[in-house]
Amino acid sequence: MLYKLWRSFIKEIQLLKRDSGGIVIIFLMPLLLIITITLIQDSTFKNLEGSKIPIIFIDNDKSEVSKVIKKELETSKTFELVTDYNEKSAEKAVFTGDYQMAIVIPENLTKDLNSNIDSKVQTVVSSFGLEIDSTATKAVASKTKDIHLYFDPATNAGFKNSVMNAINKMVFEIENKKIYKAFQDQLGTTEDLENKSLITFKEITPNKGKEELMPNSVQHNVPAWALFAIFFIVVPLSINLVKEKSQGTSVRVRVSPTPYYIHILGKTFTYLIICVIQFLLMVAVGIWLFPLMDLPQFNVTGKMFHLLIVTLFAGLAAIGFGVLIGTVSDTQEQSAPFGATSVVVLAAIGGIWVPVFLMPEFMQKIAAFSPMNWGLNAYYDIILRNSGIGEIAKELIFLFLFYVAMVAISLFYERKQNAV
Repeated sequence: MLYKLWRSFIKEIQLLKRDSGGIVIIFLMPLLLIITITLIQDSTFKNLEGSKIPIIFIDNDKSEVSKVIKKELETSKTFELVTDYNEKSAEKAVFTGDYQMAIVIPENLTKDLNSNIDSKVQTVVSSFGLEIDSTATKAVASKTKDIHLYFDPATNAGFKNSVMNAINKMVFEIENKKIYKAFQDQLGTTEDLENKSLITFKEITPNKGKEELMPNSVQHNVPAWALFAIFFIVVPLSINLVKEKSQGTSVRVRVSPTPYYIHILGKTFTYLIICVIQFLLMVAVGIWLFPLMDLPQFNVTGKMFHLLIVTLFAGLAAIGFGVLIGTVSDTQEQSAPFGATSVVVLAAIGGIWVPVFLMPEFMQKIAAFSPMNWGLNAYYDIILRNSGIGEIAKELIFLFLFYVAMVAISLFYERKQNAV
């Protein structure tokens, strides 16, 4: 049995050697794709990771409140402030799409805010029959001040709401501190009445906060295009099966004492080797070439074994799919276009080109049926969540069952065709 399997393996190697140009293309095409797509998508992923968005900030107050707001915005990981505009030019720049938004702080915002707070505090203190600090002057309430926010009409509602909530929170905290300070002045107490937050937020990640769970351009594209390369072997594999039909090789295989499934296993082992080589080439590009191109390095420290396991199971799924296409196709004109098109479709809905988390909700549900998505999720779990084999077992089982189902259908179809 092992000898027959070995001879089948050698036969597949010899077939591949006859088309060395095609094998080179299988290896080079994904490398060109991964380099090109990663360079194109890198800026988009940086925006998702929190690269600063340029916005216009106009300070007509130039006092305490506006300075606090400006400092908060500058120290945030979201915005980069542009200050060389007036309100009219800022409005034009935003509405023409040059900037996503502009913030305009009105004149005397700090002064009027202080007056309002002092007036209200004095009223509250007087209502309790307490004497007002003699050094304090009678404050007069001012009208409500508006901070003008200009948004690009193409900006989505979620971004608008998040910005308004952030600014509202900053203003509320400023008002809160000033109210406590005003009460402290009116009551003449030296005790610090300023309220300090009793509840804070601390982000906990599976890898102790060393790495973000959202992939960067390299963490997405290396496994994604490795999967695309792995599944693209569907094309040469299906073509070889069709050639065997047209050249009579399949007839000789059927009449030989070697079971047909040995023939399939020989192809499986041969193309699994190709899949592993493709993946290793992709990883090599991510580790050594991408840093030279000012891209993040692909980190596989302590993860390579698990990544190779996923690669083997993804390779099985791709091989099973290629065997099915080659078995049901009668000509190369049928197998090659259908194989290439189906791989592209599976890649599109599986999150290879566009990450699934950027897709509409409807497409995210469809993506769950793509074997490429199963493989990509397994890669993500290992790369981003440091998962072990147990955590990715579900995806590995799905990939293996896909291979078994494809081969079983192929064997059934082949047997049915020969029985006719």
